Amino acid sequence: MVLLLIFLICFSASVIGAICGIGGGVIIKPVLDAFGIMDVATISFLSGCTVLSMTTYSVIKNKCSGESHVEQKTGLPLALGAAAGGLLGKSMFSLISSLSPDKNKVGAVQAACLLAVTLGTLIYTIYKARIKTCHISNPVACIGIGVFLGILSSFLGIGGGPINLVVLFFFFSMTTKVAAENSLYIIFFSQIASLLSSLVTKSVPDFQLITLVFMVVGGIAGGACGRKVNKKIDDKTVDKLFIGLMVLIIFINIYNIIKFVG
Repeated sequence: MVLLLIFLICFSASVIGAICGIGGGVIIKPVLDAFGIMDVATISFLSGCTVLSMTTYSVIKNKCSGESHVEQKTGLPLALGAAAGGLLGKSMFSLISSLSPDKNKVGAVQAACLLAVTLGTLIYTIYKARIKTCHISNPVACIGIGVFLGILSSFLGIGGGPINLVVLFFFFSMTTKVAAENSLYIIFFSQIASLLSSLVTKSVPDFQLITLVFMVVGGIAGGACGRKVNKKIDDKTVDKLFIGLMVLIIFINIYNIIKFVG
């Protein structure tokens, strides 16, 4: 029953993640934290692996089908910056974990950071029509922005999440669906870097292999379904789904903060 629950969480999160471009980890991480099925470090690692499997499928599928909307002039520097940021974020998480023997405190810090990011994203999304956006094309600036996104992605164990979309909206004036695809591309690179870092530093937490298999299968299946749905709906529908999701995540993170601190 626990494995089935984990599969359903990963599948549902990846469907929504593929539609909105948030990777799914922003749902998987806090929901599994709320259920308390595994410890914080294990959930962060497995959530990252699930997100990587989903984004790998989406990126390869878009590339092979010739439907990719990722502009290499900005997309590649962003992705490379995100990879570097993924390594930094992983180091930050390891540092905070080592400083605090109480894993609940680490979970509370992650939940509080995710709450702040999600709340800021929700406010921006609601008022984005009134906000003047930029058209950044400088490769160095793109790398810097990518580093910032990669740090958040890896440290929070969410694979990228809603902050990616806000950054792509504001700094690159992308439409919702184009931003969603570029977000998955960025998440793909940051999660590869984070996974390689865990393997090289031998900081992979203990977990049952069958749990990872169920999560990865759920991630890929959800990514495939979400990609099909994304093609059939317009930007306004994606925005509505995204706003509803942000509200849900805010409440889940408030619950998690109370749970970890209490």
